[in-house]
Amino acid sequence: MQEKGTISIHTENIFPIIKKFLYSDNEIFLRELVSNAVDATQKIKRLAALGEYKGELGDLTIDVSFDKEKKTITVSDKGLGMTAEEIKKYINQIAFSGASEFVEKFKDAKDANEIIGKFGLGFYSAFMVADTVEIHSLSREEGAAPAKWVCDGSTEFEISPGEKTERGTDVILHINSESEEFLDKWKLQEILDKYAKFLPVPIRFGTKSESVEDGVDDKGEKKWKSVEVDNIVNTTNPIWTQAPSELKDEDYLKFYKELYPMSEDPLFWIHLNVDYPFNLTGVLYFPKVKKDFELQRNKIKLFSRQVFITDEVKDIVPEFLMLLHGVIDSPDIPLNVSRSFLQADSNVKKINNYITKKVADKLGELFKKDRKVYESKWGDIGLFVKYGMISEDKFYEKGKDFALFTNTKGEYYTLEEYREKVKPFQTGKDDKLVYLYATDPDKQDSFIQSANKKDYDVLLMDSPIDSHFIQHLEGKLENASLKRVDADVVDKLIEKEGGYENLLTEEQSKKVKEIFEKAINNKTYSVEVQGSSPEELPVTVTMDEFMRRMKDMAQNGGMGFYGAMPDNYKVGVNGNHPVVDKILKSEDAAEQERLAKQAFDLALLSQGLLKGKELTAFVKRSVELI
Repeated sequence: MQEKGTISIHTENIFPIIKKFLYSDNEIFLRELVSNAVDATQKIKRLAALGEYKGELGDLTIDVSFDKEKKTITVSDKGLGMTAEEIKKYINQIAFSGASEFVEKFKDAKDANEIIGKFGLGFYSAFMVADTVEIHSLSREEGAAPAKWVCDGSTEFEISPGEKTERGTDVILHINSESEEFLDKWKLQEILDKYAKFLPVPIRFGTKSESVEDGVDDKGEKKWKSVEVDNIVNTTNPIWTQAPSELKDEDYLKFYKELYPMSEDPLFWIHLNVDYPFNLTGVLYFPKVKKDFELQRNKIKLFSRQVFITDEVKDIVPEFLMLLHGVIDSPDIPLNVSRSFLQADSNVKKINNYITKKVADKLGELFKKDRKVYESKWGDIGLFVKYGMISEDKFYEKGKDFALFTNTKGEYYTLEEYREKVKPFQTGKDDKLVYLYATDPDKQDSFIQSANKKDYDVLLMDSPIDSHFIQHLEGKLENASLKRVDADVVDKLIEKEGGYENLLTEEQSKKVKEIFEKAINNKTYSVEVQGSSPEELPVTVTMDEFMRRMKDMAQNGGMGFYGAMPDNYKVGVNGNHPVVDKILKSEDAAEQERLAKQAFDLALLSQGLLKGKELTAFVKRSVELI
């Protein structure tokens, strides 16, 4: 029997449209054909297990091969096979169900996103790289005749008797002139490594050389020889398909090295395994991130039934967990034509919520199980936790129990523990609790020491996300605020009853202010004479807490308007300090100005703000004073 026919669609030719949308990702043809071969192989195994196929299964390895001279790529399986009628049904009809609607609707679309989920291509992606495609198949059915199907990339096809003698299907692609890059061993190996590395059926791609022991030489040392062995490209039973109880730490670490050969060992991992209300398996690893906030993204690989799909998983994995590494496998994630875009779907949201919960549960479990070990890892995982608490309310509720505050002494506290620690000392006269924090302990040391003298504690907030975390915390904490330790003198940061009064008269204060304004001669510094302990510095230079915070946030993304605003500083002159008394007692205006300038420059120096010519002049003046 020989038959020619037309694929039943009402348009002239669908293939140019397929190519238009998928051309940028044309290597997926091999993923699709190998996936089809795997499906056919798994189905014959299932039928045999159910007793519906009585024949010998034999070796079920799938073969991928190419012939550079004939310009062909062949994918061969020993699966179900198809009769001529089944080829007509599955290749010509089902694969093109809704095709005419697809063509009419999307022939003018400019973006592949517009055709998400509208059309299942699979097999027909072969025409992205092939002028002609042949199918040679022999069905599992007893007494079935082999069949051959040929299509040249138009809507016409030809079915004729085939010559295949073994059960299964061979798909032969006659590669077009634009796609000859695929007629290369290393290119095909690279694609198979990317998409087929963990498929559940062995995939053979030719052979490879291996060294094996070959006795010993005259000196009794081992000899080696090179032998050709099958090049099996995949691991058929990756760890995420196995039960966690069957796996050891070494298995997880070995798999991590397989995925990321050059990476440091991860801190820990989470094995995902759920089959209701959706199907999801996988392993997520927490890498060592420290403050390397951006470089680690796109490290989670998405699979569907062990077929690699993409490493663009932002809709499935919550944004704050995009820094994790590992694998997620779910057949329930809807994909578009090229499987590279995810659909908006209720399952995606459910999966996102599930992953968030699993991560929170794991962190809570680690914290309770061994707090010391958890604290030792906080430098690496703190970024995840804080990012999660900012971006997901549900995660915040869980996270507040295992998020840690670190102070400048290197001690760790949960949010509740820290509140209890500082409440007795750091509650101001307005009954509001104040958390002090430092972003750069070296630069802010004098302010930290001033706080410590009063038995106040100072938190360390120096990660890239802390400026946003501080803002978020203030919205959550009751009757509490966070203030940077150098935002003002400590007595102003936490105002207490009976604080230090400025002992200068109004006239003296006015005179001191005028002397300092003249000495500083810079409108971005506003001078204020205030009362502080005589033991504090004579002058402090600070930036308003709100303004400083907005600038910090602008620096770390967001609040760009504030980042562009000029810096404005407050110069706090301690009216109770002996240096101010010395300035007032001096009869020499030049001497007054020189002392004021020196005290101001010392304040700038302590903040790292004294630079260039001003620093040179300060050093020279200091030498003269000595």
